[in-house]
Amino acid sequence: MTPLFCFILFFFLSPFSTTDVAASSEAYPTIPGTLDASFSASDASDDLIPPRREVFGGGRIFDITHRITSSMPSWESSDALGQFLWLPRSIKNGSLANNSVMKLPTHTGTHVDAPGHIIDRYFDAGFDVDTLDLEVLNGPALLIDVPRNTNITAEAMKALHIPKGVLRVLFRTLNTDRKLMFKKQFDKSYVGFTKDGAKWLVENTDIKLVGVDYLSVASWTDLIPAHVEFLESREVILVEGLKLDDIQPGMYSVHCLHPRLVGAEGSPIRCILMK
Repeated sequence: MTPLFCFILFFFLSPFSTTDVAASSEAYPTIPGTLDASFSASDASDDLIPPRREVFGGGRIFDITHRITSSMPSWESSDALGQFLWLPRSIKNGSLANNSVMKLPTHTGTHVDAPGHIIDRYFDAGFDVDTLDLEVLNGPALLIDVPRNTNITAEAMKALHIPKGVLRVLFRTLNTDRKLMFKKQFDKSYVGFTKDGAKWLVENTDIKLVGVDYLSVASWTDLIPAHVEFLESREVILVEGLKLDDIQPGMYSVHCLHPRLVGAEGSPIRCILMK
């Protein structure tokens, strides 16, 4: 969803000016397919290639969080996220340490929604990401495949036959097959919940954590109504933009943690699945 706010994280040894930021887009190692060419790679021998993995612990732990990159899709943007890291203080320019600045929308990549994201009275009352229940974000979870020819409607929900007592469900859809989270341009044809699908889930299941594989839990045509169905009770937590490819459906333990951004209606989040 289009964020109401952006957050800026500053890591520094001493104060710096905004002019420093504009002048410092170098000294980041190049990650193939993830960073702009303006970032120069350091001279490195073969033994200094950093490992980047999706699976850990001998196949027991799966990282289901998308890397935040300049080329990942951003809500309603045709030009991807763009630059989000600056290096105003670097060892190469004489600083004692490398200290970055990060600026990006709170609903970037894999992220969580707070009730105040859509419902303004909750935003005014302070229902931000710092108020979300960590017990809901961590525990047994079902990864399930949704039929590929439909949005997640009430009929689709009924057909999934999710047992009572299941509190956390990650819905894998056509979005994963189409690799939409790896494409620069935002795609309005993504699969999401319709209003009646969201309403059916809230009224007929015990699900409190809903995870989906694109930037919005709600389909483009039911964008606000479906969100309202989920968030009105303040009991359901939405995690969007999950990376669910190459993982077998079934029961796992999910673990999601996000920064405690007081006042923010959304936040990037790190999620893993464990067998």
